[in-house]
Amino acid sequence: MYLLGYDIGSSSVKASLVEAAGGRCVASAFYPKSEAPIRSERPGWAEQDPAQWLSCLKEATRDVLAQAGHIDRKDIKAIGISYQMHGLVCVDKDLNVLRPSIIWCDSRAVPYGRRAFEALGEDWCLEHLLNSPGNFTAAKLAWVKENEPRLYARIRKVMLPGDYVAAWLTGTVCTTVSGLSEGIFWDFRENRPSSRLLDFFGFDESVLPEIRPTFGVQGCLTGAAARELGLQEGTPVTYRAGDQPNNALSLGVLNPGQIASTAGTSGVVYGVIGQVAHDPLSRVNPFAHVNHTAETPRLGVLLCINGTGILNAWMRRTVAPEGLGYAEMNDLAAGVPIGSDGISILPFGNGAERMLCNRDTGCSIHGVNFNRHGRAHLLRAAQEGIVFSFCYGIEIMQEMGLQVDRIHAGRANLFLSPLFRRTLAGTSGATIELFDTDGSVGAARGAGIGAGIYRSAEEAFSSLERLAVIEPEDREAYIAAYERWKSYLNQ
Repeated sequence: MYLLGYDIGSSSVKASLVEAAGGRCVASAFYPKSEAPIRSERPGWAEQDPAQWLSCLKEATRDVLAQAGHIDRKDIKAIGISYQMHGLVCVDKDLNVLRPSIIWCDSRAVPYGRRAFEALGEDWCLEHLLNSPGNFTAAKLAWVKENEPRLYARIRKVMLPGDYVAAWLTGTVCTTVSGLSEGIFWDFRENRPSSRLLDFFGFDESVLPEIRPTFGVQGCLTGAAARELGLQEGTPVTYRAGDQPNNALSLGVLNPGQIASTAGTSGVVYGVIGQVAHDPLSRVNPFAHVNHTAETPRLGVLLCINGTGILNAWMRRTVAPEGLGYAEMNDLAAGVPIGSDGISILPFGNGAERMLCNRDTGCSIHGVNFNRHGRAHLLRAAQEGIVFSFCYGIEIMQEMGLQVDRIHAGRANLFLSPLFRRTLAGTSGATIELFDTDGSVGAARGAGIGAGIYRSAEEAFSSLERLAVIEPEDREAYIAAYERWKSYLNQ
């Protein structure tokens, strides 16, 4: 018995086939092999053709099935989908796509979200939507309505990228509460789509898809899709979630106090809280987590930091000796004491940071002494500065009720660095657990939960391989360095 998971990203589509009984990934593939194109006709715009996602999905599926060999397609019992969040797909009554998808990193809708925030009232938005309408899916649809009125008049349904892929697979147009919340369509106080937001923008509620559970049958593979993919007609799609909630699920993060984190070019901290709450300054974004219900609230609080791994990469290009790899950089930095002998680096050199109320402070280096400090001090201070930015965001989450117990992460990017891991554990006070998983494997396991193959999430992730555990040490020294770092940030 097997489970198939898809991760629909903006750079590629990944597919993984997982053996249900043992949780072993038996085949995995992604397409395209180079980063998928993003169309940007004007500054701040970012669009992708949904047909591109389908083409990549077909190629990745063919590759996975070829790797898997002669398995009976009837033994693939369920399909799960993870997808890039906050995108907008517009379709007509025949599910034809009317325009390229406006994806997550497109910023054209900012003025529309700002107008809604002011007109509806900041307090109301934060109490009911938990966020400013900002640059999320609802505001993107408002841009289409004002700037492409003829096209808008033809829209029958609007969908998130994962909703569209699921609709192509099954012919069923539906979404989830988690999906509506990430589009800022969901009223957490009324526990339904926000009529007040819809009325303000002039949207008819019928434009939203039917709501289905995150875990459960959301449609079954059509004959046409099955033939194109080489799969069995009638295979159910039983799970879907945005990439960050799904990443948390993939790491077994479901309960209050748990955190999932990634640290690539940018960094993400995604913490689960057990009550409906918001940040008064909207520096972090709460959404319905995969296991959220009105009776048992589970919100995923999302912090995204632009200036993380990109700083480490800049240090490698600019400060480290030519040819030095990241592992050697880590070794060099580890030879410097905690606190980098007084150097503090603010890592915010990759644009405005939402965590800083959308200020673009730039990266800055503080405390350099020309007689004491060298490359190694700067390399360590860079990793410490990245960690401290994570911890600053975690403090915002703590103000919302998050009690940090554990941080779960995949062993990738900055989490490959023992120095980074020790610094994060020591500063946050949380135990860090590293796991061997990814989004498409998590989506496959989620499909197993939705299909009833697993009786619970705990059973689904019981075979998740834990690679390392890092306990907090040297707390006093790390906290002293962190407090010095904050003093520079708050100047």
